[in-house]
Amino acid sequence: MSETVAEGTLSELAAEVARLREEVAAAHGLARRAADRGEIENLFNRYMFLHNAFQDERIIPLWVKEGTEGIRARYTNAGQYTTWESVTRYHRGRPSPEGKLILHATTTPVIEVAGDGETAKGVWIMAGTESGLTDPEVAKGSPDFMYSPGEVQGKKVWAHWVWCKYAIDFLRQDGEWRIWKFRCYELARAPFEENWVSFGEKNQAAFDLDLMYFGDDGKPVFMPPADEPVPSENHPYSPSTVQKLEPEPPAPHDTFVDTFK
Repeated sequence: MSETVAEGTLSELAAEVARLREEVAAAHGLARRAADRGEIENLFNRYMFLHNAFQDERIIPLWVKEGTEGIRARYTNAGQYTTWESVTRYHRGRPSPEGKLILHATTTPVIEVAGDGETAKGVWIMAGTESGLTDPEVAKGSPDFMYSPGEVQGKKVWAHWVWCKYAIDFLRQDGEWRIWKFRCYELARAPFEENWVSFGEKNQAAFDLDLMYFGDDGKPVFMPPADEPVPSENHPYSPSTVQKLEPEPPAPHDTFVDTFK
């Protein structure tokens, strides 16, 4: 009788130990995913702080290592970049002109870490301001509706509200998260003095151009030649179109799926 009880007790203890091990493993996995999510959000927030301060050279180490397969970046409909050199070229030599302000604030993140813990996907919405001063001679090359009335320090003023969406894939390398695939969807913009509806009607063609930023004296600086055409175009706000769910927020997944095309 005692041997039967002992065997039953040992069996119960073994089952309890197995159950506790499963609970510990599940808790460890949950903690790891929570930590991964925080690290990923910090990574992209760090990107945006650096970008707002014109410190783009310091963004380069946030990307995956040179030679990483599948690296990609897209900013406009003019093309996409698919090599480490062409992707990081966007961050090299970016000027910080006097009087220029960029303040991009990201919100509404949806971040999903793959079940295997090797990749992650995230989307953000950005609302911000962009402004600067342009030499009047340089300003003649752009439509008047891009600028505000009057001048400051003898220069034309451009001051815009801007709204974008970001869709980013991340890769874990050497135990740390890195930006792997990057897509920016500019949704709308408008000068400070105008609403985004009327401006959206006038500014549709701008989304197909390869303008990168306005540099010293407001001179336009264009994107480097793209490596390949975009597989699908971004559709910014227009008073003549309906809004679409683009990009699709990531859903739970076990391994990487290339959804931000």
